[in-house]
Amino acid sequence: MVQTARWISRPLQLFESCQRRYGDSFTLRIARIPEMVITGDPGAARAIFGQDRDNTMAPGRTLVLEPVMGPRSVLLLEGAEHLAHRRLMLPPFHGERMRAYETLIAELTDREVASWPRGRPFKLHPRFQSLTLEVILSAVFGVEEGPRREELRELLRRVLRMTASTRMMAFGLFTRQLGRAGPYRSFQKLIDRTHAALATEIGERRADPALDSREDILSLLVAARFEDGSAMDDSDIRDQLMTLLLAGHETTATGLAWTFDLLFRNPEVMESLRARLGDDEGHEYVDAVAQEALRVRPVVPQVGRRLGKETQIGEWTLPAGTDVLLSIYLLHMQESLYPEPQRFRPERFLEGGPEPYSWVPFGGGVRRCLGAAFAQFEMRIVIERILAQVRLSPASDRPERIVRRNVTFSPKAGTPAIAETATLPRVGVLASPAGDRS
Repeated sequence: MVQTARWISRPLQLFESCQRRYGDSFTLRIARIPEMVITGDPGAARAIFGQDRDNTMAPGRTLVLEPVMGPRSVLLLEGAEHLAHRRLMLPPFHGERMRAYETLIAELTDREVASWPRGRPFKLHPRFQSLTLEVILSAVFGVEEGPRREELRELLRRVLRMTASTRMMAFGLFTRQLGRAGPYRSFQKLIDRTHAALATEIGERRADPALDSREDILSLLVAARFEDGSAMDDSDIRDQLMTLLLAGHETTATGLAWTFDLLFRNPEVMESLRARLGDDEGHEYVDAVAQEALRVRPVVPQVGRRLGKETQIGEWTLPAGTDVLLSIYLLHMQESLYPEPQRFRPERFLEGGPEPYSWVPFGGGVRRCLGAAFAQFEMRIVIERILAQVRLSPASDRPERIVRRNVTFSPKAGTPAIAETATLPRVGVLASPAGDRS
């Protein structure tokens, strides 16, 4: 029970203390989850992701994610079914399809920044949460302004608030079996209402004679076909929409909040970034800043697999069937991979970049985050648009503490900041996002 409590409340401190005592790989026992091997070994990501087609998910993911995302979520499917869904869903998040959302993201960012107070403290993290939700409502769900968008916005905000708490995680571990009669009752009612609202959108999109001309991801999923010519049914599409919401909202908002917190604590990097925004190297440096922020503060700091075959990790030979949790945080803090690992130095990513499988904030292998390129693209646009309009400074001299928000690790104080109006050279965002570093 002690390990379970620490894993829920302060997992990074638990992992660090175990690493100091036992080395880069150690075992934990968490309530209702089979015994797990935790590892930050520098070769672990290569060993795990390199044979990922043989692996399956670690069982804890289904316990925590299925009540929110649904049983058909691409994150929860296995084998050929998972790969088929992944192939179907990947195109909108890459290349020209993705860049079609550039103007939309820039406009939504400008609107958000215009609403910020000037000269007095406010919290960046909740502002980024509002912004990324608006991006999802427009780019993913394709819902126009009006009463239905307002209703869906409020439902999704409530879902996101409930799923962000460690209390809900504890409910998932200990009381989910009580179903609608237990603590999950109000949560299930909210999910039912959200599903009904999404069903309305899906049904309307299927009936839209202009479906082929729409660019939102919901429309693309409705029109998409598997290799055998079949389409996803309504419940399948609904679960993918909930997955894209949960995977793309809090993670991107938190990544942005951590980026600015780290920039606040490293003003020389902030000034270097601002100085480069108007030249040809600006995009590349913004990408490097975001990549370094995701290295130092990975939003989802671990990823689990059940090994499909015997695997060597460091000095240990793990048999097939072993549940392994790769600690992205411990991996990113390896001195052998990143000299002075606690130091925030974006230039690392301009000097040839990291070794394969050493930078994995989006996971890796066949389950690498579908929206990884989109998230980096969105982060770049948001950072550039913000710095082109305001000069941000910290509203507190204390670095942010890390707290768990369900499966993500967020800044405890919300990244307090002060904004002053500033004008920089016009910023363009047409370059393609950073490539896959895993």
